[in-house]
Amino acid sequence: MQTNQAMFDLSINLNGKLHQEFEPVILANNRAFRYGDGLFETIRVANGKIRFLDRHLSRLMSSMELLKMTVPDFFNAEFFEVKINELLAQNKITEGGRVRLTIFRNEGALYEPETNNVSYLIEASPIEHSVYTLNETGLIVDLYNEFKKPLNRMSCIKSNNALVYVMAGIFKTENKLDDCILLNERFNITEAISSNLFAAKNGVLYTAPIAEGCLDGIMRQEIINIAKENRIAVYEVTMAMNVMLNSDEIFLTNAIRGVHWVGTYRAKKYSNKMAEKLVSLLNAKL
Repeated sequence: MQTNQAMFDLSINLNGKLHQEFEPVILANNRAFRYGDGLFETIRVANGKIRFLDRHLSRLMSSMELLKMTVPDFFNAEFFEVKINELLAQNKITEGGRVRLTIFRNEGALYEPETNNVSYLIEASPIEHSVYTLNETGLIVDLYNEFKKPLNRMSCIKSNNALVYVMAGIFKTENKLDDCILLNERFNITEAISSNLFAAKNGVLYTAPIAEGCLDGIMRQEIINIAKENRIAVYEVTMAMNVMLNSDEIFLTNAIRGVHWVGTYRAKKYSNKMAEKLVSLLNAKL
């Protein structure tokens, strides 16, 4: 485990140049700051290795094309693997880590950009566990329904424009919850604040399809793949709110935490046998 002091000595990589983490490097007219005109990927380092980099970059490139950003010729897995590993070494991260890769359209103009060229920013920080671990205590969750996720082609990308998640995070804090379940504009379950959601009933898994507005999660797809490889039935189906009361288990997935099981939703209590099995299978596969 890294020391607290190390957290104050981290470097970042902005367009190939290293800076101290708290050094001011973003201009006031930065488009990600002004308009949320950017995308990001959060990537796990486990046992010292970058996990699922190809999938992260595939999702990133698809999102850049959707937003009409120019994809540089050198944006590929080999380039980012080198740059991330350089930053991991610089920050003395050897086992478990969290990497954030942010892409933003370059400065200039108001809503109408002067250019579709982009910059990149890589951050890397240590985390405690070198492998995926299941939470000992189940999460306490509730529905967040003040703002709904819209259903359009941008709903499933990791945009810097994240106000729905910010507001859900405030609701979570105000209500002393561990996470919140978001709904789409049809009042169906879509995802949690930073995770996809799975429900288990009688040994069968269910999760919302991408068409319901959830993020096309890297760990979501990995869990689907692992389930199929191990003859666990999994279905992508529209999930009404009553899924929360009718399921044996609810668990959340993302690339950093892996699988986290939900213990309580209002008066409903859940088990975690399926979540426990999937974490074991995930670590064995990696």
